[in-house]
Amino acid sequence: METTIKIAIYIHAFIGVIGLLAGFGSVIFKKGSRNHKQSGKLFSIGMIISSLISLPICWLPKHENIFLFLIGIFTIYLVLSGNRVLGFRRKSKADVTDKLISATLLVSAVLMLAFGILYFLKQQNVGILFLFFGTLALFLSIRDFKFYKTMDQSKILQVHIGKMTGAFTASITAFLVAGIQLNGLIYWILPSLLAGIFISYWTRKVQKPKAKKVTL
Repeated sequence: METTIKIAIYIHAFIGVIGLLAGFGSVIFKKGSRNHKQSGKLFSIGMIISSLISLPICWLPKHENIFLFLIGIFTIYLVLSGNRVLGFRRKSKADVTDKLISATLLVSAVLMLAFGILYFLKQQNVGILFLFFGTLALFLSIRDFKFYKTMDQSKILQVHIGKMTGAFTASITAFLVAGIQLNGLIYWILPSLLAGIFISYWTRKVQKPKAKKVTL
């Protein structure tokens, strides 16, 4: 059994690294270019497969890792919803799949908050992680449903950039903290800070009325 788990971990790591490299490519390549789209697609596939493999492993004996489990849930959500939001340029309302993705995150948020409160009352530090991610999941899912009501076309690129960058940042953080086990608060904070700068830059860029149109 342990041999099978190790093989799954190696596959998870291998696919995850390929996804991360593709993610760097999507950041570097010109937005809207063929290389950007192809690297973005490879990043999405890699992150979803890698995250799906990690979810059951995180609950197995000797391999428990609540942080990686939560990161996996968010990565899958961010990649799926971040890609699907581009489709809103061709439709007037969110379909069942869009709502199902957001609803799944909403249910996950409620469960995370419930476990967070339970662990917090038991004075277990893991409760803080559940409360943090649960609150974040609740915010993102509610924001999704608000977006589905307005379908503001001007926000599509901003939402896409924000979610895909969020997925990339979560993957980098997981790689640094859990993958190569670097200790220190800087490895938790720095990726998010850099991501914030990147998102802020591109949000302003796509908002400029006279800016060259960027097709993702």
